[in-house]
Amino acid sequence: MQYIKKDLGAYKAHIIKTKKFKTITLQVNFRRKIEKEDITIRNLLRNMLTESSKNYKTKKALTIKAQDLYAADISISNSRLGNYINTDLYLEVLNDKYTEKGNFYKSLDFCFDVLFNPDVTDNKFNKEKLDIQKSLYKTSLEKQKEDSQIYSVQRMFEEMDSKSPSSYRMLGYISDIDKVNEKNLYKYYKSMLEQDLVDIFIIGDIDEEEFIEYLKTNFKIKTFKKQKAPYRIEEVKPKQKKNIVKETINSKQSNLAIGCRLYNLDDYERNYVLSLYNVILGGYTDSLLFKDVREKNSLCYTIGSVPNKLDNVLLIRAGIDKENYKKTIELIEKDMNAMKKGKFTENDLKVAKEFYETALDTTLESPSRVIYNYFMMDLLNTDDLETKRKKMNKVVKEEIIKVAKKVKIDTIFLLEGDDNEKDIS
Repeated sequence: MQYIKKDLGAYKAHIIKTKKFKTITLQVNFRRKIEKEDITIRNLLRNMLTESSKNYKTKKALTIKAQDLYAADISISNSRLGNYINTDLYLEVLNDKYTEKGNFYKSLDFCFDVLFNPDVTDNKFNKEKLDIQKSLYKTSLEKQKEDSQIYSVQRMFEEMDSKSPSSYRMLGYISDIDKVNEKNLYKYYKSMLEQDLVDIFIIGDIDEEEFIEYLKTNFKIKTFKKQKAPYRIEEVKPKQKKNIVKETINSKQSNLAIGCRLYNLDDYERNYVLSLYNVILGGYTDSLLFKDVREKNSLCYTIGSVPNKLDNVLLIRAGIDKENYKKTIELIEKDMNAMKKGKFTENDLKVAKEFYETALDTTLESPSRVIYNYFMMDLLNTDDLETKRKKMNKVVKEEIIKVAKKVKIDTIFLLEGDDNEKDIS
């Protein structure tokens, strides 16, 4: 793969040239420092942009046009990366050699029509369509508590630190829906185009000079911006006494979410040692937590851990019966303490490295994952994939023990089911 980066002033273009894929994949990233009140309006904006445009008045018209372009796939998603809220516009289309000459740029025209030419009249979105989207959105938010796994994690982060962006509900807030109208939604849309940091990533077999010239003519972002805050959330010291919160839900299963603070990690520890620590602790189906809590003691339905390096947090999740709560916590703490004392084998480390190698190989098979890797390289100055392989393979057991001592439980949240089953298989 050949990586080419062009600074075009108001935005940067990142071109990843490869003949590995039959498709060409584009990602346009808009991001700004997150504010809680931005989440709901940004989700509604995503819904409105993908529902219709000025030239394609209905979802059906958009779908027909996409099919005419050999099933070009356009989508928009919102996410949070540390202190920033991100909106990603995606386009995936077959390379012209598998369709017809010019189809790629016709697909780009269509994609940018969705972005830059929304269904707006007199500086207002279509009210009737917005009212429909608001109603659908409200219904989806009312149902979110039904997903007890997601809800328990949300509540844990709120209890951990309600002021931190890590506690924000990226699905949005019902209380903010009625604050959005067709006029202020358009105002927010314009502010996104004019004020957000913007990057364009593209991967596939393309002519980079031709693509850059196309962007200069057709990508209507002209304002220069500067990064206003670091991406990584500021490190917070763990609480001296664990914060334990319980909430009851009408469910057969209880959900346990444990937030652990990561503190005093350097970049090498955060990017490499922590990843291997997590794999050994709870990152796959042969981890310490899985073997001890699920297989040996049959205390949970599911269990696992995942680090969020931008939030300086490691999350442990488990689906349990409520009567197994105390014993589950005891075993989780036992395994975490065991890692601090080096009570894991060199083979555990070897298997963790093999797991990581497989993850890197998987990245190379996915255009979107390759883009994400280059995105992180640009945002956070992380290493390329081959450098990651080399550094990961040099990690030794003593470094993992050192990191294990920098992971501490801060908040335990139990979403307690009141109609539990007894059999765990």
